[in-house]
Amino acid sequence: MAIVEKYLADEDALLALSAAVATKIKPGLVIYLKGNLGAGKTVFARGLINRLGFEGLVKSPTYSLVEAYQISDTFTCYHFDLYRLSEPEELEFTGSRDYFNEQSVCLVEWPEKATGFIPAADIICELEYYKLGRKIVITACSDGGELLMLQCFPN
Repeated sequence: MAIVEKYLADEDALLALSAAVATKIKPGLVIYLKGNLGAGKTVFARGLINRLGFEGLVKSPTYSLVEAYQISDTFTCYHFDLYRLSEPEELEFTGSRDYFNEQSVCLVEWPEKATGFIPAADIICELEYYKLGRKIVITACSDGGELLMLQCFPN
């Protein structure tokens, strides 16, 4: 299992890292974003979605639970924020099961709130406050996740 740990001095460093991941990402992957409030989960998602080619505003889906970003005719990125989810069953009403497919990338903030209702992660990104910036630990959890990690972080 590949694990990469990086220190990120500021928001620009986090955006650059997520943009670098976006250059290698392929549809069909699920990425869990973990960390305390304000740790940078939505910033990571914004950097990735913008680098994929979405030119509009990337906002936190805290109240809507999920935002869809059409990247191309055949590729959509879904950004979930499950912080306000009371029960995992609530996800059933969003039609979320249909979003996890081979034509999409799903970014899931607060995945522990939907245990048993979302697929396992290919990559887990754990963000935490560290010194004056952030630390990110990225763990591959599948063959697809391993391949992405090798492409993004070959050293």
